[in-house]
Amino acid sequence: YTTSVIDTVIGVNAAGCTETTVLNITINVGGGCTDSLASNYDSLATCDNGSCIYPLPYTPIFFSEYGEGSSSNKYFEVYNPINDTIDLLNYAFARVINAPSTIGVYEHWVDFSAGAVILPNDVFIVAHPSASATILAEADMTYSSLSNGDDGFALIYGSEPGSPVGPAVGGYAIMDWIGDFNGDPGSGWNVAGVSSATANHTLVRKCDITQGNTSWSSSAGTSTSNSEWIVMPSNDWSDIGQHTTPCQQVPGCM
Repeated sequence: YTTSVIDTVIGVNAAGCTETTVLNITINVGGGCTDSLASNYDSLATCDNGSCIYPLPYTPIFFSEYGEGSSSNKYFEVYNPINDTIDLLNYAFARVINAPSTIGVYEHWVDFSAGAVILPNDVFIVAHPSASATILAEADMTYSSLSNGDDGFALIYGSEPGSPVGPAVGGYAIMDWIGDFNGDPGSGWNVAGVSSATANHTLVRKCDITQGNTSWSSSAGTSTSNSEWIVMPSNDWSDIGQHTTPCQQVPGCM
C-alpha cells in the first residue's frame, strides 16, 4: 500500500483570522461576526471574518398613544412619521408580564397581522378584542393580552429569534418603549410625575416628539415638562386614531 504525508498549513486570511488548511479544506479558527449590531453576531468569535449581516435600515415608527382603561378598554397606537406607506412585515412588538422571566429580555414576541401597513403620516392601532366599540372602530388589529398597566411593551424591528434573548444576541432592534423589561413596577410605571400612570390612564405622545426613545425612563420623565407624554384620565379616547405632529403654531404676541 502507499502512504502519503498530508501537510497542514497555518496562515492568516484577508480578514486577519487564523486559517488552518488540511486536505485543501480551509477552517477559520475563532473567526465569525464580532459586531453585536449585526444579525448574525457570534459571541464566541474571537476574530471578525467579514461575514457580518446587517438588517435593512428601518423607518422610525413609534408609540403615539396608549390606553389602559376600565374592563378590556386597552389599546396602543403606532405612528408613521414619513410620507410613504410602511410595510410592517419586519416589525413586531414584544412584552413581558409583570416581572420578566429574565431581566431585560422579552417573554412574548408578537408579529403584526399579515399584510399590515401604516399609511403615510397615519397610525396603526392594536386593541383588545373586547374593547369599547369606539376603540374597535379605530382598531387595525386585535390582541387579547394587552397591558394591565404593569406589563412592559417594546416596538421592535427584526425577526423573532429562536428563543427570547436580548437585542445584541437576537439581531433585532428595539425602537420604542411603553414600560420596560427591567422588573415589576408594581401597579404601573410613573409618567410625567403621575403615579402608576400606565394603569387607568391614557397616554398621548407630545406633538414635538418625532421618533421613539430607547430609554423608557427618559421617555416617561418625572414631570409634565420633561416627559414625552401627556397623561389623560382613564377612558379618555378623544385622540384615538390620529396623532398631531409637528406642533401647531399659535400666532400671537410672545
